Amino acid sequence: MATSTRGPGAATARPVRIVDVAALAGVAPGTASKALSGTGQLREETRARVRRAAEQLGFTPDGVGRALSSGRSFTVGLVTTDSIGRFTLPVVLGAEDALGAGDVAVLLCDTRDDPLRERHHLRSLASRRVDGVIVTGRRTDPRPPVDVAVPVVYAFQPSSREEDTSVVVDERGGAAAALAHLHSLGRRRVGHVTGARSHASARARADAVRDAALAAGLPLVADPLHGAWSEEWGRRAVDLLLRAAPDLDGITCGSDQVARGACDRLRELGRAVPDDVAVTGFDDWDVMALASRPPLTTVGLEMHEVGRTAARLLLEAVDGRPSPGRTVLPTHLVVRGSTMA
Repeated sequence: MATSTRGPGAATARPVRIVDVAALAGVAPGTASKALSGTGQLREETRARVRRAAEQLGFTPDGVGRALSSGRSFTVGLVTTDSIGRFTLPVVLGAEDALGAGDVAVLLCDTRDDPLRERHHLRSLASRRVDGVIVTGRRTDPRPPVDVAVPVVYAFQPSSREEDTSVVVDERGGAAAALAHLHSLGRRRVGHVTGARSHASARARADAVRDAALAAGLPLVADPLHGAWSEEWGRRAVDLLLRAAPDLDGITCGSDQVARGACDRLRELGRAVPDDVAVTGFDDWDVMALASRPPLTTVGLEMHEVGRTAARLLLEAVDGRPSPGRTVLPTHLVVRGSTMA
C-alpha cells in the first residue's frame, strides 16, 4: 500500500510505486517492501540495491499505508530510569543507528525510577501499538521484567528473568584488563577503589580486580574500598590506601569520577600521576576522563554498541526470531596519560 512522491517537474506523472522500485532493483515487490522496512531475512546487498533503486526513483514510503498493510506501527518504545542520560543517550543513538535503516521511530520514556510512571509509560506505548520495547537504565543490577504484549529487549540493565533477552557489557573483563595493564607497566603495589557494595557494578568490578590480582600472584595492598560514586570518595580513598601501603604505585577505580578524585588527591600530596602512581578509571565518560589531570586511562563500555545490538535483537524478535538469554558485549581499554607518561 506504500505510495510515493514525484520528482521535480513531474506534476502529471503517476506516482512511483513499490512495484517500480522492485522492477528496477530486480526483486519481487514483497522483497522490496521488506528491504525498505528493515524486516525479513535478506542479504545486505539486496537491501542496499533496493534502497538505491528507491532513491533513484524518488520513492518515499507512505507510513500509514505501510503500517496498515504490515500490521506494524514501525515505532518502538525506549523506557529508561536514567534521568541524567549518562548511559541512556548513547544507547538511544546506537538504537537509532540500527532502527533508522527500517524507518523505525523511537519513543523515549523516562520513568525517573518511579514504578507508577513506568507502568503509565508502558500503557501509553501499548496504546500506540509499538512493535516492541527497549528497557534500559543507569545501573546493571538485574531489574524486574516488564509486562507488555510485545517483544522486549533489556539494554545494559538486564532482566532478572534469565530467559528474557538482555544485552550487557563484560564489566569483569574490563576491570581485569585495567589491572593487567598496570601490571604490564611494572606496577606491583595496587589498590582498588569503587562504588557502594549495593551496586552490582561495584561488586563485579571489585571482585574481578581482586581475583585477577590473586591469579597473577600480586594481591591488592588492601581489600577493595567501597564508597560513593564521587570524586570526593576518590580523594578520601587515596588517604586510606596510602595509610595501608605508603609504597602504593597503582590504583584501579570503579568509575571515572572516583579516578578523577584520586588523581586530584595524589597531586595534592605531591605524588605524580603516572610517574609515582598510575591510575585507571572505568566507563570512559569523556566529561570526567578527558577533563582529569592527566586524562584518564579507562575502560570503555561501548554503550552505542549496546543500543545497536539491543535494537537489532528487537527487530529480529518482532520478525519472529527472538534471542533468549544474555548477550555479553566486550569492553575495551582506552590508554591515556594517567598510566602512560
